[in-house]
Amino acid sequence: MENSCQAPSQPKTLKEFFNSKSFWRPFLATLIGGLAGFLYYYFIGCTSGTCAISTSPYQSTLMGAFLGWFSVSSPCSRGKC
Repeated sequence: MENSCQAPSQPKTLKEFFNSKSFWRPFLATLIGGLAGFLYYYFIGCTSGTCAISTSPYQSTLMGAFLGWFSVSSPCSRGKC
């Protein structure tokens, strides 16, 4: 039985890495997730202070950035689930 999974080729230089899909896809997803998290705080937010994530703009931005990164970096998003 032969394994059909092929490891993606790694960029050889730093310039190739920054021009590759393996850098830009997670970077943009993290940026968009962080922006979405901040917008959630700004427009919906929690004024009473009892909400753990949306009480602080830092927490909601970090949580959004993490969810954005995880959505493109999880094994299931790469078809390995």
